[in-house]
Amino acid sequence: MATLVIDPGIERQLLERRRASRGDRWDEVWDGVYVMAPLPNLEHQELVINLGAAFKSSFADQPAVRVFPGINVSDRQEGWEQSYRCPDVAVILPGSRAVDCGAFCFGGPDFVVEITSDYDRSREKFDFYAGVGVREFLIVDRDPWQLELYTLQGQKLSLAGRVVAGESSSLASQVMPLTFRLVPPSKSGRPQIEIVRTTDAQRWLA
Repeated sequence: MATLVIDPGIERQLLERRRASRGDRWDEVWDGVYVMAPLPNLEHQELVINLGAAFKSSFADQPAVRVFPGINVSDRQEGWEQSYRCPDVAVILPGSRAVDCGAFCFGGPDFVVEITSDYDRSREKFDFYAGVGVREFLIVDRDPWQLELYTLQGQKLSLAGRVVAGESSSLASQVMPLTFRLVPPSKSGRPQIEIVRTTDAQRWLA
């Protein structure tokens, strides 16, 4: 249920308590509207850690490549707090248009991942990510499980491919030497994301 708070005093108290508890880590501001995101569940957090670790390992010999398990991405340098999004995982390559501004990144990372959860707005971020120049956008859906990869074409992020668990096909990134596939669980549990480095076929599971 969405809640609109128009009392400045209550708003200030609410945000102060949220920041003090560190519950604001995944919050965003959409054109001046503060969006409070629920804490992701354990599976979500595990996917973030495993994907980030796989990306970091795949670029271990390239220290200039930066991998973040969450980062503030804004479309402006002045007053950035009025407009930013927080992808679950972000990769910034050398020569990226993304500018490190300390607390936030001005301009889009080269590659971002959003893992869908109940009540989230991952699929409403296309225009923002395209506008800041994100080159590729991977969405991990978990109900049902599927992967979707979008690439920046002109001013729009367009679907490059989709895979579901059990398919032999994979999604190939155009900005990183990696492919992505969903591997069905051997017994109980969830499907795993298989990440393969195309240069030497090294493999990680997330």
